[in-house]
Parts: sequence; structure tokens; C-alpha cells
Amino acid sequence: MQLRRTVRLLTAAGALVLAASALTSCGFDYATDRVYTPGAGTNDRDAGVDVLAAVVVSAEDGSGTLIATFSNNDADEQATVDTIEGEGVTVGDFDPIEITPGGYVNLADADTPITVEGDYVVGDFMSMTFTFGDGSTATLDVPSVTDCFEYAGLDATAESGTPEEECVPEAPAAEH
Repeated sequence: MQLRRTVRLLTAAGALVLAASALTSCGFDYATDRVYTPGAGTNDRDAGVDVLAAVVVSAEDGSGTLIATFSNNDADEQATVDTIEGEGVTVGDFDPIEITPGGYVNLADADTPITVEGDYVVGDFMSMTFTFGDGSTATLDVPSVTDCFEYAGLDATAESGTPEEECVPEAPAAEH
């Protein structure tokens, strides 16, 4: 009789432990374990060079300046961004962008801006392909943003920036 009670107790305790572990965990791939960068720009971390916070800053429709950060994931070898092409837009000429081993280059700090022209309005997304020195590519949908707030003064194609009073976000339309 004592043996049956012990077996039942052990079985119940084991089932309780299994149930408790299943009920207290949420599984794998927690949201807090994934990379998340809030912002308007597009990110790609799939190649040897990360393309981070890519946007086209535009003071007016049809022209703007590409702003992005390129991060070299290789701590031993230099990397380059050789070409940037856009679907339906023309990307201005530039020399290959050299990125030191383990380093980064922010186009907002570049001496020579990379311009973008085409038939788009501010707010549109443009498909852009970045080709790196090792032959790998990254294709991203890059948004066009106004040259307001954190992007103020970054559009090198504009003679003057967007007036500050135009940078105020519009109030949402009320629905009744």
C-alpha cells in the first residue's frame, strides 16, 4: 500500500513540475532577445556590412540625400560599399565607401553627400540595392522623410530646408 502511494505521489509531483515549467515560460525567441531599433529608417543586418537607419531626406518631392550608417561586422578586414542603385530613382555618383575593420561610417557626417533623384513624393518608399566589396548585396525599402526634426539640414540637394512651421505633425482627422 505504501509503495502505491509513493508512486502516485512521485507521478503527481513529476507532472506538476512539467506543467509548471510549461506554464511559466513563454517559449523561445523572446521579443526582448531580438534586435529592435525604433526609428523611421530601414535596417538590414544580413550581410557582412549592416545597413542601419537608411532614409532619403527630402526638402521637396523628387530629390533628396541618402542618410544611413554602414557597420563592418568583420573585425579583421576592411569592407566597402561599392554601388547603390534605386528602382525608379537615380543615385548620384560617389567613390566606394571604405569601412574600417569593426568600424562604421555614417553618411550624415560624409564630406560628399549621396543624392537621390526621381519621381517620388516625401513619404514614399524606394527599393534600393547596396552592393558591397565582397560581392554581397542588401536590398531595402528605404523611406523618404522630410528634413525636419532630427533630419533638419541633412538634405544637400535643397537650397533651403523645410520651414520649421511646416514641420509640425498634422492632427489626425476626427471620425464621427
